Amino acid sequence: MAKIRKNSHKLLYRKYSSNIKYIMMVLSVLIITMFLPKQPRFRYEFEKGTVWKNKDLVAPFTFAILKTSPQVTIDKKDALDNVLPIYKLNRDVFRAVEEAYLNEFDVKWRSNSFPQNGIAANKQASFKLLKYIYDKGIIALHPKHQKGISGDYDFSLLDDNISKTVNTEDVFTVQSAMTYFKNNFKSINLKEKEMIESLIEDHLQPNIVFDEKLTSIVQNSTVNSLSTTRGMVQKGELIVAKDNVIDDEIYQKLLSFKEAYEAQTKTIGDSKIVYFGQILLVGFIVSLLMVFLKLFRKDIFADNRQLSLILLVITTMLFALTWAIKLDLPSLYYIPFTIVPIIIRILFDTRLALYLHLLVVLISGFFVPNSFEFVFYQVTSGMVAIYSIRNLIKREQLLLSALFILSAYFVSFVGMSLLREGSLGQIEWVNFVPFIISVLLSLLAYPLIYAFEKMFGITSDVALIELTNTNNKLLRELAFKAPGTFQHSLQVANLAEAAIFKIGGNSLLVRAGALYHDIGKIENPQYFIENQNTALSPHDKLPYEQSAQIIIKHVHKGIEITRRNQLPESVIDFIRTHHGNTRVDYFYQSFLKNSPEKFVDENIFRYPGPIPFSKETGVLMLADSVEAASRSLKNPDAQSINDLVERIINYKLEQHQLDNCDITLKDIETIKLIFKTMLMSIYHVRIDYQQTL
Repeated sequence: MAKIRKNSHKLLYRKYSSNIKYIMMVLSVLIITMFLPKQPRFRYEFEKGTVWKNKDLVAPFTFAILKTSPQVTIDKKDALDNVLPIYKLNRDVFRAVEEAYLNEFDVKWRSNSFPQNGIAANKQASFKLLKYIYDKGIIALHPKHQKGISGDYDFSLLDDNISKTVNTEDVFTVQSAMTYFKNNFKSINLKEKEMIESLIEDHLQPNIVFDEKLTSIVQNSTVNSLSTTRGMVQKGELIVAKDNVIDDEIYQKLLSFKEAYEAQTKTIGDSKIVYFGQILLVGFIVSLLMVFLKLFRKDIFADNRQLSLILLVITTMLFALTWAIKLDLPSLYYIPFTIVPIIIRILFDTRLALYLHLLVVLISGFFVPNSFEFVFYQVTSGMVAIYSIRNLIKREQLLLSALFILSAYFVSFVGMSLLREGSLGQIEWVNFVPFIISVLLSLLAYPLIYAFEKMFGITSDVALIELTNTNNKLLRELAFKAPGTFQHSLQVANLAEAAIFKIGGNSLLVRAGALYHDIGKIENPQYFIENQNTALSPHDKLPYEQSAQIIIKHVHKGIEITRRNQLPESVIDFIRTHHGNTRVDYFYQSFLKNSPEKFVDENIFRYPGPIPFSKETGVLMLADSVEAASRSLKNPDAQSINDLVERIINYKLEQHQLDNCDITLKDIETIKLIFKTMLMSIYHVRIDYQQTL
């Protein structure tokens, strides 16, 4: 019952699989547009120093001219300079000092055995001076407020919520108060004078203290009350005329108009109409992608897993853009747009990577400021990213690619800045920081590629490089258990890789497929002639049908072993197809010769197939057959090798084994020539160059 249910699910999937891709396309369009800003977009693009090529721009409504950022900064600084620091007068300090001083005065006087007749006069005189000092005030100076050479400054003195402006020169500090006391306190007895001065010094403390919290509140209030505008543009007033150069003043008016326009359209514009426009544009661009895949990459268009990966990459990148717009990031260049071409190039190919990157950048250009500048930055850096990882063989190529991308950004940034500012000294280098962070974030492509490989069953060049390492567990086992098969696989890999490189194809994939195509022979290596080291063969004691089935079984075993070890399906395809649906002719002919009276079921002697269905699998089949047959040559020479290659490849063509491959007759001739040349080198045959001319 479970098997029937499983098969019904498969039938349903096959029936509706063609519709799933269109459902995914619609969902991606809806997700992309769902979170994008819904106000109408400002229609003009402009840059300082360029010529206004549009028609005369007249203000459709009255708006304020915004100050530039440097102007606002200067205004804030001037305003803060005019805010006086606020100090509070604390009268409780004097009362506490008075009580402590008077109490301790009597104790000190008696302990020093001074005459009692002088106590009243000294106490009164010293207290009078102390009161005068506190009436004038003792300030605790804050170092950040000192200005000029003298260090004196004005401040607001708050006394019972009444503020007045005072200069620090008009009040005492603890040090100046003590100096004043010493200079003005008179006493005949020197010891009495020293005791009183010491007592005053112990009790002096400031009663005017800086109120940082209140000062900060006043400063913030002053800054917030500053106007960020400087004048108005009235409705109907000309903002810029056609063919005028956009100078600083016009540029500021255009910026102010753009901000005022976008602020108004947030409340005035119909978000439903804008949403419909976004769906039209995004849907149109995604449709172009689907048409491109259907016309030029039918394999991806037919594979819903690969198609879903492409749509996921597009949706995720545009969702990141939307998220950055919602958060109002200081720069949208923090987003690593080059991660898209890097991932698609490594997982698919150069043409698709460039096409997909262009589509993502075009969609993004609708929603970013200075869209031409944005598109220029991203297209050029994306092209450099694709070129720099054209053949990813080593991991450090990603680091080199990041360096090339950063260089592309740098050249574009300097060029744009020179066009805008007209001076190298005016370039704001801090604006290049987002590009650096973007390039660093693009290195996340490496772990993402690994994750996508596992999630969507796609094999990248990086994975193929790892698989072709002969220290791989499976290949080491093959070399140990079936050394003859291992050597045969190496030779097939060399032949197939050279051929596919010449006619065009994925040479890494062919090499990986060649190394694993006979992995099933690990099970019973002694039944295959390349692993037999004696004159006796295990097949001598077996019926021809059983021998044929043992030979054929290595295909099934190979598929089973590689799936158990989680090898990608693209490599397993080489195991399935390297014999196509040909017969095991040796045992088939032997059966016919020795048992002519018996009925023969040809399917017993035939491989299950399928026949090769790609250029790479077709080349491997030819290389496998030619290399295996070449081992039977007793005296290999140029003629015998030439005849062997011609016979084997022509036989495969006659058996229709290459009908599903996109290999041309010209490719066949090229493959033959490469196989002949390489086999002659392997068997040390002297080449007659006269025949090759």
